[in-house]
Order: sequence, then C-alpha cells, then structure tokens
Amino acid sequence: MALIKTENLTLSYENMTVIENLSFEIKSGDYVCIVGENGSGKSTLVKALLGLKKPESGTIELSDGLKQNEIGYLPQQTDAQRDFPASVFEVVISGCLNSRGVRPFYSAREKKTALDNIEMLGISELKNRSYRELSGGQQQRVLLARALCATKKLLLLDEPVTGLDPMVTSELYEIIERINKSGVTVVMVTHDMQSALKYASHTLCLTERESFFGTTEEFLQSDMSNFLKNGENGERSGEDD
Repeated sequence: MALIKTENLTLSYENMTVIENLSFEIKSGDYVCIVGENGSGKSTLVKALLGLKKPESGTIELSDGLKQNEIGYLPQQTDAQRDFPASVFEVVISGCLNSRGVRPFYSAREKKTALDNIEMLGISELKNRSYRELSGGQQQRVLLARALCATKKLLLLDEPVTGLDPMVTSELYEIIERINKSGVTVVMVTHDMQSALKYASHTLCLTERESFFGTTEEFLQSDMSNFLKNGENGERSGEDD
C-alpha cells in the first residue's frame, strides 16, 4: 500500500514554479532517494510532504494510517542547532512531543522508546552527555534517534551526511539501511548520489526540465542517469530551491 501518493503536484518557491505536475507513489518499506539540480525544488517538496507548504495545484495523499505529524524528520542543521544546550537523552525523547499531546510529562513507554532508539543508534554511552559537545557524526546519530521516536512508519531525511567525513558517512548509511530493513520507509534528500544510490530501492530525480521516478535500477538505465555524470555529485547545505 502507498504511504504517500502525489498526483500532478505543482509547487512554487518565492512565486516561482519549481515543481510542476509531479506524480509518484512511495510504498511501505521503500527506500527513496530524492536527487536533483540545485533549484529543482527538493527542499520545497520536503516542506510539502511535511504539510508546511501548500501545493499550487495537485494533491498529496497520505494513507495506511500515516499522519504528517507522525513522519520522523531529520532536517539540515544550522550552527545554532549544533550548539543546543541539552543532554542527548533530552534531545532524543523530544521526538515524542507530538504523541505526548497535552500531558506535562513523558510516559514510561516514551522513555523506553527513547532509550531503545539510543541503543539502536549505538550511542548509549552518550545519553547523559551534552549534545553541544558531540562530534558532527554523533550529533547526526542523536537526531536520527530523535526522528525515530516520532515514527514507526516513515523517516524523511534532508541531507543527513552533509559535512561528515567518509568513514562516518559510511557508518550512517549502514544504520539507515538497517532501519529501512526493520520495516521503516526511508525518504532521503541527498547530493551524495553515488553513495546513496547503492542503498535506495527507488529514485526521484528532479531537474528544471523534467523529473523521473522509478526503481534505482531503472534510473541508472535511463537517460536521466547522465545527471550523475555531469558533476552534480557534490555536498552542500541550505535551501536548494
């Protein structure tokens, strides 16, 4: 069953159309990489999937009981966020805020969920450390654990390896793959295409001229794969619309 389905989706950024008539389906268990040129609308699409951006036309449908506030989201970090003065456990369990509702305290179940995700990400020894004191790779593991606290169905990751060294990047990809194989659907925006496509079941490629959605094998056999050969495999951060 499709978790997310878009039909003829058109989105704008600063009064300019960046995505037009885009249709695709993401099914439970998929691992989707969103790649494309700078300015092709990747970040705008992320905002729309999260319900933070209203389509100009077309539709986004969530199904299989998925709600937008149940999407586990790992955004790009700003310098201010990297200096956040809280413990690792406090950052991770904050991913349960949407499910907590108006209750003033976290439940025993939510605390267990946070601890389980901390253990899954291999950061148990860091749970009482200050988040601001961690390395970039450690912080990304913390934020991934936080995102998992918000969902059992779908992770939306926006450039999760930007600024990380190759070894840490490889470790993070392996963790994300394990999470996907455990049954969580993964949608990842990335510029690190050569590495990311090794893991993805499907690829959504956006350019100013056209778009492609299909299996990664189909993408690599298509004319759109020339995009990979034209020097677009770089890392950057910030708004790419």
